[in-house]
Amino acid sequence: MDVMPARVFNSLYIYLDIIWLFIVFAILLITKRYQAIFVGLIGGIIYYFVDYGIFYLALGTRIVEGANPATFLLWLSISYGFTNFVWIWLWLDRDGYALEWSLFIISGWLSVALLSQNFGSNFSQISILRGTSSYHGIMALILFIGYSILIIKNIKGRKKGKDRIKILWILAIGILVQFAWEAILLITGIRPMGIMPLILNSLIETNLGLPYLYLIHKLISKRYEENLSPAKSA
Repeated sequence: MDVMPARVFNSLYIYLDIIWLFIVFAILLITKRYQAIFVGLIGGIIYYFVDYGIFYLALGTRIVEGANPATFLLWLSISYGFTNFVWIWLWLDRDGYALEWSLFIISGWLSVALLSQNFGSNFSQISILRGTSSYHGIMALILFIGYSILIIKNIKGRKKGKDRIKILWILAIGILVQFAWEAILLITGIRPMGIMPLILNSLIETNLGLPYLYLIHKLISKRYEENLSPAKSA
């Protein structure tokens, strides 16, 4: 079965989203979330390597109509790569503001989508499509290995209470981050009607990186605060 996520939107969406990204970047700077900024930028690079380098160039499963594929996928990768990784990192920080950051990001995504639909009728249309049958199995394997590492750590260490890795919490982050923007694309009409991309992508695509990102976050947070100052416990 090939689940083929597609999107159709106007180019105003891109311009509004770029403004939105600068707002996110500025707020992260003001609040001194420097780690989140660096992780978000790395996330954008990773997404571009995967989406343009692998999906578009190597596998030919990514189709872009109405825009230059290289520059368009650069924007798309930075847009979701940056915000996804930033949101995940801030959630992993557990600084007591997970709800505030979540509402901020979700409302931003929703506003960009709806504003572009209200005022973008005179802008050019862009459509994209991505086949998944050639790589979802590999993604599932990466997800399995990552969560197996966490499961083995818990079992081997017989960790209990606060020292035990909260796998259900990590799983919730991995699913909900992808689910949020998949749902927004669906309810705003950017994504064609269909439940399978929402379910399958939410279970696999962002979620596959959560175990690894959790371990990286744990390692870095032992040494540095979010503002890159030395950690108090270091």
